[in-house]
Amino acid sequence: MGLRDFFDRIEPNFTRGGKYERYFPLYEMVESFLYTPKTVTTAAPHARAYIDMKRIMTYVVIATIPCIVVGMYNIGYQVNAAIGLHGAAGWRASLLGALGIGFDASNPLLNLIHGALYFLPVYIVTLVAGGICEVIFATVRRHEVNEGFLVTSMLYTLIMPPDVPLWQVALGIVFGVVIGKEVFGGTGKNFLNPALTGRAFLYFAYPAEMSGNTIWTPVDGFSGATALGLAAAEGYQALAAQGMDWTVAFLGRVQGSLGETSTLACLMGLAFLLITRIANYRMVIGCLAGMIAFSTLLNLIGSDTNPMFAMPWYWHLVVGGYAFGLAFMVTEPVSAAHTNMGRYIYGALIGFMVVMIRVINPAFPEGMMLAILFGNVFAPLIDYFVVQANIKRRARHHV
Repeated sequence: MGLRDFFDRIEPNFTRGGKYERYFPLYEMVESFLYTPKTVTTAAPHARAYIDMKRIMTYVVIATIPCIVVGMYNIGYQVNAAIGLHGAAGWRASLLGALGIGFDASNPLLNLIHGALYFLPVYIVTLVAGGICEVIFATVRRHEVNEGFLVTSMLYTLIMPPDVPLWQVALGIVFGVVIGKEVFGGTGKNFLNPALTGRAFLYFAYPAEMSGNTIWTPVDGFSGATALGLAAAEGYQALAAQGMDWTVAFLGRVQGSLGETSTLACLMGLAFLLITRIANYRMVIGCLAGMIAFSTLLNLIGSDTNPMFAMPWYWHLVVGGYAFGLAFMVTEPVSAAHTNMGRYIYGALIGFMVVMIRVINPAFPEGMMLAILFGNVFAPLIDYFVVQANIKRRARHHV
């Protein structure tokens, strides 16, 4: 028995046609999350796949678990290590001190607990603010709230800086949900990635809180550049002097956003999505090929004034948000290209653009967010030209 049937037994037409009809989208959201939707087809001739929207979104959330765990550990490690040098401050430090937990950066459990105190507030605010917008639009349009927002909220949280003000978190997710998705009709009809739309809005509206050296490790008196920021200023060779060799960057024990620093965790999530066929491998291959080809070309060209020209492709892979974007943003099916050849081109365009922005634009060392949004905008045009090329090719063969 579904949740709606339960309430209808208490009062007939509780969720449809009765005085509580306005609450129907909220009950649909809870029912869809807890139960299998009745609209899932199970037999011919209508069955086309074994998977439905609920399972797709659930799989994506499962794929982010390694990033969540490693991200919380890394934030806790960075903060605890900085506290050892600069002292503790803030409500989190007061809470941990009152509980007698301490700030030992060599203790993985303590790092995980401290990191969770940064992750959970951002995620809770994201769920509340964005969820309210989803329910409002569902109520007005009289349709159910699907599980798409669960993925958006998780991805949005993982790409936020740990020191971001919570009111900005709420503002960004509201902008991403409303402007990036709902104004176009909701899940499945948006042409931009909602999580990246909200993040981009905050970056351009509040650049001081979204970039710089002081936001990545939220400890008073501590300032440290990200790997990309340091590489842009002094070259990637300078990373080793700061204790950031390639292995450390690959594992994710560097400053960065809440959940995108670990390439290993991102690749684990990507492998899960590829095995379950949620992600399309063509976009992954295209994005890697575009990044490797263009970064190698810049290595060959070289530059006496721009040290980023010398950064090899395997460093582009492990620094910044490239791996996270590759695993969870590039492969997002709604805002990407939909033809097979178009998916290769779409991925290659993003791979090319991320290196272009990182290397050629000295004011913006990170480029994955803008590259993916750029690809989102051109995805329909890519599909159009691919379809037109196929039509012309077939026409020539049948003359």
